[in-house]
Amino acid sequence: MFEKILLATDLSAASDRVICAAAGLKRLGTREALLVHCLNIRDVGALANRLIELAKPALERQRRALESRGLKVEARLALGSPEIEIAREAEEHHSELIVVGSHGETTAAEVSLGGVANLIIQHAALPVLLLRLPLQGEAGRRVCEEWECDCLRKVLFPTDFSDNAEHAFQLLARLVEHGARDVDLLHVQDQTRIDRHLKERLAEFNAIDRERLERMKRRLEEKGALRVGIEIPYGAPKKEIVARAESGGYSLVVLGSQGRGYFGEIFLGSVSHYVARRSPTPVLLVPPPR
Repeated sequence: MFEKILLATDLSAASDRVICAAAGLKRLGTREALLVHCLNIRDVGALANRLIELAKPALERQRRALESRGLKVEARLALGSPEIEIAREAEEHHSELIVVGSHGETTAAEVSLGGVANLIIQHAALPVLLLRLPLQGEAGRRVCEEWECDCLRKVLFPTDFSDNAEHAFQLLARLVEHGARDVDLLHVQDQTRIDRHLKERLAEFNAIDRERLERMKRRLEEKGALRVGIEIPYGAPKKEIVARAESGGYSLVVLGSQGRGYFGEIFLGSVSHYVARRSPTPVLLVPPPR
């Protein structure tokens, strides 16, 4: 389903672990990878040529590491604004997924999602898989542990029933077709909005939304899911989603990158941003169709 991917790297030790983890994407049908390291011309200026030469050996080493894991790999050094160049490279490569690590140094793998990684998500017309890598102490510094991505083992799908959530559900159904057999469907009744004027209608909302989730469950079972759970908690959506991601033993969280939010949330929904930043498991953010 994701035969061609783009993997963004900052050539850090953390991105080496992303390379190892990305091999697990072969379970999703990945056969080809475009490995891209982007130098931001605004930051490097006249040093660009020197930095490109310094980066080439590390990029080649990562290319060989991916290739040794059974993927056909092309490696490129790009010069420009990373979020723009990565989106352009993905389009030219006909990529179906962008993969970004969440523990890097300066470019596409910032743990806070406050910089380039955030911009990549906003600019990407493709799904973006954020691989969260655990850290451990080693010789006085923090490094990433060896870790293999097994995204299909157990999937959490939060939905607000928006158009983008429905689009993300179509991708979830494809994941089930490719082997995801254990799925939980989650809709959080937003306490802040309901408490204001609609508290007396909560039971009605729960009944309506449970039927929606039951329909989704049947569709996934038809695709091959063996277990589909349903939950409708009452609270703050972003906190409830992260709490379940932390405690449910999930291998992947799938959600739309935009929801029903207000004007200020239109580029990257506050819920998806919060989940992507805080979820301990990989997050697959699905943009709306363009």
